[in-house]
Amino acid sequence: MAEAYIVDAVRTPVGKRGKGLASVHPLDLAAAPLEALLGRSGADPDGVDEVILGCIDQLGPQSMNIARNAWLAAGLPEGVPGTTVERQCGSGQQAVSLAARAVLSGAADLVVAGGVQSMSSVPLQASNRAGEAWGFADPFAGSQRWAARYGGQEISQFRGAELMAAHWGFSRGELEDFAVRSHERVLAAQAAGAFEREIVPLAGLSADEGPRTPDRERMAALEPIVAGGLHTAATASQMSDGAAALLIASERAVRERGLTPRARITHTSARGGDPVMMLAAPIEATRRALARTGLGIGDIDVFEVNEAFSVVPLAWQRELGVDSARFNPRGGAIALGHPIGATGARLLVSLLHMLEDTGGRRGLLTMCEGGGQADVTILELV
Repeated sequence: MAEAYIVDAVRTPVGKRGKGLASVHPLDLAAAPLEALLGRSGADPDGVDEVILGCIDQLGPQSMNIARNAWLAAGLPEGVPGTTVERQCGSGQQAVSLAARAVLSGAADLVVAGGVQSMSSVPLQASNRAGEAWGFADPFAGSQRWAARYGGQEISQFRGAELMAAHWGFSRGELEDFAVRSHERVLAAQAAGAFEREIVPLAGLSADEGPRTPDRERMAALEPIVAGGLHTAATASQMSDGAAALLIASERAVRERGLTPRARITHTSARGGDPVMMLAAPIEATRRALARTGLGIGDIDVFEVNEAFSVVPLAWQRELGVDSARFNPRGGAIALGHPIGATGARLLVSLLHMLEDTGGRRGLLTMCEGGGQADVTILELV
């Protein structure tokens, strides 16, 4: 049976937008984990079939296929081609899925995959309109077919978060409770040195910048992102800079090149849902992935559900019935930050290390994505 092994996995610290990694060019940001990955794994860079990186906002310094350019910036062989993937917030996770599928199909033996995002270089502007948020005209404006199907409804992650909160009946206090939990868990993990093995220091930064001691009074005083809504900056993911990379290998590559696998990717899939509510797709995507693999909730030791907004993991937990101790046990993007194109890969790096640290066997990652989509990846330690 074909296997897609994770040989090694590393990431940069997650820097706050405009802070510790803001001056690092996106090519250098991505090059750091690429270089470290090849050095730590002992794999011959000339034997890599392809590098695949996720990245959103492929403009300016992130344009012209950053996967290929970052590989070259890292001083790695010119003979290795690169592909850049855009799957909204799931771009880094999808890059790893594509690498695994290439290896499982026999089309490749060794693939480097991950993601990069410098939100300091190409910032996301705060807005409640989808088009304005990306700095362009509304991408749906003028499409008669889109209007015929969705009636000119506003397509926005911020609106989607509020629609979810209303649908599942969450209060602002519950959303803030979850945000506090995220920070407390990340701070505890940092204090225990839980992230140190997975992080490659960069630009003098050796730890994630986002976590801070929660202040409930300050949180309660924040204005909602959407007028009349429940989510605030405290219950949404932070805008960040960061990169991550994983080395995916076939059974033949492991055997013939003397590599030591740490885990296998046993499942990758994706599912779509309502693009207006947008952020609820991880619920059905998780159900479908478990059904396809024959696994139950009890077969997964650790779940990671990206914290785009507090309501996303809260609704997922309510629908799936997962105990709070088993999902996001080291916090998430509300505290750590969300370098959008890199987060999926960063979560896989962290999930691998968490399973190793805790003696778990299987981990599942899912995350919401623009357009009402969600990816699912299941890892199993070797």
